[in-house]
Amino acid sequence: MSDSKSGVTGERVQPGLVFAADLGGTHLRAATVDEKGKIHFRLKQSTPQAEKADEIVRALVLAVRACEDQSASAGYGISAISVVVPGTVNVEDGVIVKAPNVPCLDGFRLAAALEGELKRPAILENDANAAAVGEMWQGAGRGLSTIVCVTLGTGVGGGIILDGKLWRGVDGSAAEIGHMGVDPFGGVACTCGSRGCLEVYASATAIVRMTREARPRYPSSELHTSEHLTSEQIYHAGLDGDELALEVFRRMGVYLGIGLANLINIINPSMIVIGGGVVNGWKLFEKHMLQQVAERAFPLPARRVKIVKAECGDDAGLLGAARLAFAVEGRSV
Repeated sequence: MSDSKSGVTGERVQPGLVFAADLGGTHLRAATVDEKGKIHFRLKQSTPQAEKADEIVRALVLAVRACEDQSASAGYGISAISVVVPGTVNVEDGVIVKAPNVPCLDGFRLAAALEGELKRPAILENDANAAAVGEMWQGAGRGLSTIVCVTLGTGVGGGIILDGKLWRGVDGSAAEIGHMGVDPFGGVACTCGSRGCLEVYASATAIVRMTREARPRYPSSELHTSEHLTSEQIYHAGLDGDELALEVFRRMGVYLGIGLANLINIINPSMIVIGGGVVNGWKLFEKHMLQQVAERAFPLPARRVKIVKAECGDDAGLLGAARLAFAVEGRSV
């Protein structure tokens, strides 16, 4: 790799940035990030509803080119590509094993395809793993070396960092925190094939389902008037004192607390960082979550651990992707 090249302006540029992309089923978010974690340029577009992996590769290449043009005008070049996806990733081989939201990429060697098109090193990572790295680098976990990140979104994801190293497991599928059994006997069926997973009680999807299930018991709830419920609506109803919404968030907090207590007992982390859209309901579930942790986790690690909201928001995955790319390059961050 050369240490400089000519940019679109004809000036010499230094390769001080990496291109980081968060490839979701709905949106492709991308940014150029420097070694200090500063985002220089970002873009957001719809993810192609593609039947072939080549269409996704093309969208990523165009996003890199757009970021490259912007970066070059500021005197920077892009030295590496880092892409995170919601699914199982074989990091070593650069293969997406399973991406439920972008099924055309299942089994596809995306890293090699991008390297062939862009002539730069490319790496892949699971999005929740990357979010954990981002929070440890630039967010709530700064200065710590053993943290767990739990992401409460449409589903429930997780990332585990032990002694400063991302723990992927032997098959790359570690930290599937959303599929920890918290009510396995008679529990709700999960899309993974099991029952009673944390995901069916603590995700945005779960909050909507639990609200619909409980509505007959709360005939005066304002949530009876909406057929198209969202977790955000339910949260706002809870803030207004709606008993149905408060019960749903109480239940969600209880199950989340059970899951966190298990993590504390097994891993003994310094911090658990909770992110994702559902964390906006923190005021409604925090008390119930912490009560379960206090009752179920070993006293010493339960007192030591800090359970906090994430700080990086939607940028956590992008920052983590960039951090991982810099680490592969062997550059100090």
